[in-house]
Amino acid sequence: MRVSDADILIVPGFGNSGPDHWQSRWQAKLSTARRIAMADWNQADRAVWVEAIAAGVAAGSRPVVIVAHSLGVVATAHAAPGLAGRVAGAFLVAPSDWDKPDLLPGVVHDFAPIPQLPLPFPSVLVASSNDPYCPIQRASDFAEAWGSEFVDAGEAGHINAESGHGPWPEGLMKFAGFLSRLP
Repeated sequence: MRVSDADILIVPGFGNSGPDHWQSRWQAKLSTARRIAMADWNQADRAVWVEAIAAGVAAGSRPVVIVAHSLGVVATAHAAPGLAGRVAGAFLVAPSDWDKPDLLPGVVHDFAPIPQLPLPFPSVLVASSNDPYCPIQRASDFAEAWGSEFVDAGEAGHINAESGHGPWPEGLMKFAGFLSRLP
């Protein structure tokens, strides 16, 4: 599959992805990419996030490939059962562990427990060995539960602009490889 064959659905994490974040850069670069619509990126309400993903998938005119980061990864796992047959694949980066009640102090959420069932579409999960929001072993456990290919990105922080991953060309190459394996 090529980018032009798919609707690339960008699913940022809590607070959205700013202009320097690799997701925003990829969205600007990939002609078929668009971001899910959220009224408030700073509200961690599972039903709202799941509905935004479902609406984004439903709006697609080609096979949909999700590109999720952080809370967007967890929201995608929650949305997955309702997306079977409508999503060609998911590229999941730097999941955050929302099973930890103090993950973001002061942020009320209902994302726990994080689903542990296989995703109904192919997926790759990329994680960092020093991500402050999710230990690599926990991310590996998610990948195993979800049936995702696991990629250890080394010491890459939360794989965002703050950790030096603006354009993130290595990630884009991994994404291109993932796309090439999708039917």
